[in-house]
Amino acid sequence: MLAGPDHQRAVRGGRAVPAQHVTAPRQRRRGANFHQSRRGRKMGIQKVGIIGAGTMGNGIAQACAVVGLQVVMVDISEAAVQKGIANVAGSLDRLIKKDKIKPADKDAALARIAGSTDYAALKSADIVIEAATENFDLKVKILKQIDALVDAETIIASNTSSISITKLAAVVSHPQRFIGMHFFNPVPLMALVEIIRGLQTGDAAHAAVEAFAKELGKTPITVKNAPGFVVNRILVPMINEAFFVLGEGLATPEEIDNGMKLGCNHPIGPLALADMIGLDVCLSVMEVYYEEFADSKYRPCPLLKEMVAAGYLGRKSGRGVYTY
Repeated sequence: MLAGPDHQRAVRGGRAVPAQHVTAPRQRRRGANFHQSRRGRKMGIQKVGIIGAGTMGNGIAQACAVVGLQVVMVDISEAAVQKGIANVAGSLDRLIKKDKIKPADKDAALARIAGSTDYAALKSADIVIEAATENFDLKVKILKQIDALVDAETIIASNTSSISITKLAAVVSHPQRFIGMHFFNPVPLMALVEIIRGLQTGDAAHAAVEAFAKELGKTPITVKNAPGFVVNRILVPMINEAFFVLGEGLATPEEIDNGMKLGCNHPIGPLALADMIGLDVCLSVMEVYYEEFADSKYRPCPLLKEMVAAGYLGRKSGRGVYTY
């Protein structure tokens, strides 16, 4: 969904919700057959291409690698790629400390992840997942580059948390192979994947992506194309309203968060969650809603806008509602 702590770069996506359980690595299951491979035999998704080595991109890479899939992760610089791979290694180390996996599992997973700064590395992927920041023009630019490289059978998916899948599908040559695949942060821990069908999305692509999500140990839900889809449509306006409550001086940040944790049994308060997601990401999503729905109930909170303008983005900048 939304982004956890990370320094934002052009090809970094980000979305996050609190996690409560771990999807442990397991033996890979074969996914449903969805197309003839380039060698002429049927197979499920074998190789996954990912655009963006940031929070969402490296999380998706880890989820794929631990179930035996080959991954190529592309970012704008070698430093970004290596940081993404290092983040995967760190995440796997934490699982080792919790006795969820063995050191050999970590080594095997990392061996399945290749990094590159060249889009051509995506050419042989069965599915390419765009995990860029939540900006329509940037996503269109990336999708056009992917479209020029891959063949008609390659599925192209976007990890967008709010942008229309129908609009994005319109820029690729084979829109029936385009779909939304919205993971939630931290990807290795969160069980849900929203699968979003655009108007053009075909049944074959949908079936393949649904099987792929299950192969990753996720629970997929298929939702209609609309701004924010299901989870973020509910979650982000709640966060925005928490900023209105804060801005009106009704309570302190701690009181607001404790109120929602103790009164609604939420595992994390909305303001602490906003800091985890990134205040800039929350603002971007609200701006999409406000523009698409033309409804004042989606008006971004002025305090949220002011904090983003000041560079108070949350955990990733060291300061948001709280100081880190």
